Amino acid sequence: MIIETRAYARAGLLGNPSDGYFGKTISVIVRNFGASITLWPSPELRIEPQSADDSTYRSIFHLREAVGLTGYHGGIPLIKAAIKKFVEYCEAEGQRLPNQNFTVRYRTSIPRQVGLAGSSAIVVATMRALMQFYDVEIPIERLPTLVMLAETEELGITAGLQDRVIQCYEGCVYMDFDRTLVESRGYGAYERLEPRRLPKLYIAYKTALGKVSGRVLNDVRTRWEKGDAHVVGTLEQIAGVAEAGRAAQVEVAVDEGRE
Repeated sequence: MIIETRAYARAGLLGNPSDGYFGKTISVIVRNFGASITLWPSPELRIEPQSADDSTYRSIFHLREAVGLTGYHGGIPLIKAAIKKFVEYCEAEGQRLPNQNFTVRYRTSIPRQVGLAGSSAIVVATMRALMQFYDVEIPIERLPTLVMLAETEELGITAGLQDRVIQCYEGCVYMDFDRTLVESRGYGAYERLEPRRLPKLYIAYKTALGKVSGRVLNDVRTRWEKGDAHVVGTLEQIAGVAEAGRAAQVEVAVDEGRE
């Protein structure tokens, strides 16, 4: 039995990065790039390293270039974190997993550190493969939270739910991360929107300008937690843009219904 799963890149259209601050966002999946997982039974549990996990370089300059493009870590820490969280979820839900081992191999074509959610794609694809291998069903509304916790709790990555929601739901999704909802049940309100109602989109990125997103947002997080009025107000305005975008989509749908 060979299992193959995939998760795609994403583009945040409206509301980013308010998802990490109980805001609202609209995102779309980008199928031009993706991360794939291949998993099959084996005597021992093994994660196959890929080029991004290699620590052999031609020179100090090659090392500098490689780190600049792909960061300090490849996909192995993400896969380890995904497996750990999957096991913990099953234990918490009273689902006993059989003692079956596997080998897992990952591939990704998502450009690193340019905001296309390459890290979470690896985790989502890994979770999907584990669900198939162990015949475990995780409700789709809960899966993004589990993926996020694999990154935030296990790897210390600053992240919100937006990327994980769109990669689990795919298509185009409006997300309301209302604080009461998120804190009471662990996830927000997610509404699928019709992608064909969007204008034509062009995604531009430059790998040479890539940065670790979590590091970029650390200062915003610190100021928000301190109640910085400027940061709090700005994030509320950004979330409002996503809400307006959803209203525009609904209006278009109503107009189409009248025709």
